[in-house]
Amino acid sequence: MKKEKIYPYNFHTLSNAIRLVHRHTDSNVAHLGVTIDVGSRNEKKEENGIAHFIEHCIFKGTKDKTSSKILSRIDGVGGELNAFTTKEETVVFATFLTQYYNRATELLSDIVFNSVFPDKELEKEKSVIIEEINSYNDSPMELIYDDFEAMIFGNTPLGRMILGTPDRVRSFTSEQVRNFIKQNWATNKIVVSTVGNIDFEKWTRLIEKHFGYIEKNTQLLPLKQKYTYSPQYKEQKKDTYQAHIMYGCPCYDYTCEKKVAFSLLNNILGSSAMNSALNMHIREKYGFTYLIESSYSAYRDNGAFQIYAGTEEKYIEKTISLINKELQKFVNKRLTQSQLHKAKEQLKGQISIQNDYNREEMLSMGKSLLNYDRVQNISETFEDIDNIHAEDILSVASEIFDINNFSTLIYK
Repeated sequence: MKKEKIYPYNFHTLSNAIRLVHRHTDSNVAHLGVTIDVGSRNEKKEENGIAHFIEHCIFKGTKDKTSSKILSRIDGVGGELNAFTTKEETVVFATFLTQYYNRATELLSDIVFNSVFPDKELEKEKSVIIEEINSYNDSPMELIYDDFEAMIFGNTPLGRMILGTPDRVRSFTSEQVRNFIKQNWATNKIVVSTVGNIDFEKWTRLIEKHFGYIEKNTQLLPLKQKYTYSPQYKEQKKDTYQAHIMYGCPCYDYTCEKKVAFSLLNNILGSSAMNSALNMHIREKYGFTYLIESSYSAYRDNGAFQIYAGTEEKYIEKTISLINKELQKFVNKRLTQSQLHKAKEQLKGQISIQNDYNREEMLSMGKSLLNYDRVQNISETFEDIDNIHAEDILSVASEIFDINNFSTLIYK
């Protein structure tokens, strides 16, 4: 019998409060990331978009590297350097051959802590980001997710778009950038994670060399915010052939004990798998939609559950009616043991496949250590899934799948 992968993790905290998490692998490809517990929700209203702007601009030059040197440092040896911003994190990461660990570690430290944000380069990058915003606005299938969260979270940081607006981006200065970093990028809000073929002690010494010199700067973690929500219905005119529907409500935050059960329920209902309830009973049975799926985004103090469907305008009402029918099935009838077992096995399989991509695991390790102050191994995750009962699914379905509490956003 093949032995199950346990994925042992190693941890260390530098004297400046930066935390480290490591998993050894025999692959000659390594992954290294710096996850900062700062995203668009940390912005003031007048700063909206600056976290994402900084993520772009840290590649534009440091005290001793030009932009071209930064971009060639890892890519020039066949690797990849990248970054992204969410509502709650900024992440900079690299994929490279194992022999370049020192190069990658030094580079990530340099761009995170020593970027100089030259005005000329910032002005050029503003044009790039404005084009990104314009492109995003031309993609209703993506834009509707942000517009929907703006509906349910209102005029709060969670309700604002990560990219900001063109006018706001044009207004940013290098001084604003430095001030935002100074006010938000505390060392106790930073995790360095890696998956690669390197001894933990050796890697720790490497991190000490390149990250240990950073002066300690700790901040209290923000308190949970309270949100006032009331269901809304909105239709927006869009010049598109297809109508786009977003349907859902606020949900559990990522610390809620019901999160695992609801994640399983969401996976049964509308995951990307072809056998999801929404796909089987709406797309396959009636052919009303090209794409229909549900998603669950968990944040520090709230969450968003949403169902997306793309359909012809004449099928909007029928599609929503069929969605409601599927939701009520989970509210009114408990899953059988056979159904529950199959759903658990499917979710565990999806998690195993995702974890097989070491880069995704490395990114997950950093986020998990920030959010939970621990990293679960895959066996513990499976145990949490196995401990879900049919009554748990029925309970979370009854709490969340109240269609009278749902908001609706339609592009047509």
